[in-house]
Amino acid sequence: MVKGIVFGKGFLGSRIADEFGCELIGREADPLNLKVLRDFLDREKPEVVINAIGKTGRPNIDWCEDNKEETILSNIVAAINLCTECNKRNIYFVHLSSGCIYEGDNDGKGFSEEDGPNFEGSFYSKSKILAEKILKEFPCLIVRLRMPIDNRPHDRNLINKLRNYDRVIDVKNSMTCVPNMIGVLRNLISQRRVGIYNVVNPGVISAVEILKMYQEIVDSGCEFEIMSLSELDAITKAKRSNCVLNTDKLIKEGIEMPEIHQAVRECLIKYREL
Repeated sequence: MVKGIVFGKGFLGSRIADEFGCELIGREADPLNLKVLRDFLDREKPEVVINAIGKTGRPNIDWCEDNKEETILSNIVAAINLCTECNKRNIYFVHLSSGCIYEGDNDGKGFSEEDGPNFEGSFYSKSKILAEKILKEFPCLIVRLRMPIDNRPHDRNLINKLRNYDRVIDVKNSMTCVPNMIGVLRNLISQRRVGIYNVVNPGVISAVEILKMYQEIVDSGCEFEIMSLSELDAITKAKRSNCVLNTDKLIKEGIEMPEIHQAVRECLIKYREL
């Protein structure tokens, strides 16, 4: 990696900065303050800026329903400010987006990078859609991720989230294993790719399948019950996206990620050791 800077000290920002050896930036260069941001970029002169700022809410995206102003500032305004200021300076800009802007499997094909969003069931999803619509007008890299799964414990790791739930839904989804995502990012950035890329592992998997693998590999005492989508909708403020993303674009460019079941198993084996 050439001189790169990662904005956003959360789960993914910290992982990417650590793997790439990049400087990790928090409030010391607030992208909501244009003067501070401009001075920072002019002083540091990075070649690559990765935006990992984003509000997904705590404990979950229901938070965004009650905190729309903060969600807009983090998920839309910060991204636009970073993109436009980097563009003015010919700095290569990378934005971490989300695949949670779709619902369904698109008649079995999965949703490609060219398919328009069809899910606005949460304010979080709406904010990611609006950001993408603007950023794709610029020569930057937009990376769509879904339900990140890592090989080390973290409260934002899907493994941690699932093991703390008493009940989960049995719906198959596209998901992203973080160790594989790191390799894809490195590849795309080194080639200075621009445009939208679905960075999810091929295949689909459900929360139930992951927890059964967790029982097998990590903790046989982990217990859970299966709930229906209607039961989930009854206890959440925002609807949840359940979708399948198409990975043909990456594959056509010679970038392949392991199949999702294999990738999750590898994450769980490593997770068990930590």
